[in-house]
Amino acid sequence: MGATGSGKTTFINTVSGSQMRISGGLRSCTNVVQVAPPFLLDGRKVTLVDTPGFDDTTRSDTDILKMIAHFLTLTYENGKKLAGVIYIHRISDFRMGGISTRNFRMFRELCGDSSLKNVVILTNMWGEVSKEVGEARERELASDDLFFKPVLEKGAKMIRHDHTLTSAQKVLGYFFNNRPAVLQIQREIVDEKKDILQTAAGEELNRELIEQMQRHKREMIDLQKEWQGKHRPYVDFQNSHRPFSCFGR
Repeated sequence: MGATGSGKTTFINTVSGSQMRISGGLRSCTNVVQVAPPFLLDGRKVTLVDTPGFDDTTRSDTDILKMIAHFLTLTYENGKKLAGVIYIHRISDFRMGGISTRNFRMFRELCGDSSLKNVVILTNMWGEVSKEVGEARERELASDDLFFKPVLEKGAKMIRHDHTLTSAQKVLGYFFNNRPAVLQIQREIVDEKKDILQTAAGEELNRELIEQMQRHKREMIDLQKEWQGKHRPYVDFQNSHRPFSCFGR
């Protein structure tokens, strides 16, 4: 998982030998959940799943959440659990902006705290920044409560990826000794029989939408006040030839 353009599909193609379509333009390419063909790694059969980001250019965040939740629900109902979840973050991003922060919040609510030991935060695109800049950003991401610090303290790992096959295989090897985990959204929908909007991820998405609506409402009110201030009618008493009195006849 991760933001659009973070390199999720490229990682899967590199390690699995798949040829999933990669976007070379501004539009996101992965707008559905894709399952790569299984492959062997150190005698283990590995299946990787590619998901669209919550900043997809063609689908709403609600559609993305429903799509991912549907896939995870069917997987869990069929007796399959995830050995690990990889969240990919571009170290080349000069800030952890609103879109990246929202993507990570949704990711965390999907997983839940109990499965964070099976989570790897994978930083990539190190070749696009100097070593000093990349390491400074890595330290900030790991030490700031607004970014990755809370999940790292609960068992998640942050690992670098240099876009080589060896690096990608090393990341997957980290999961081999893990006990497969049930994600929070799987437990909420299947075991607790919750509607998707009642899940933690659904509530987070709803909170985001409400905040956007309130923000847009405030902006509209401010624009209306500004427009009214510029077009308010006035009376020029100095050039008026009619007598003025505040009293009646």
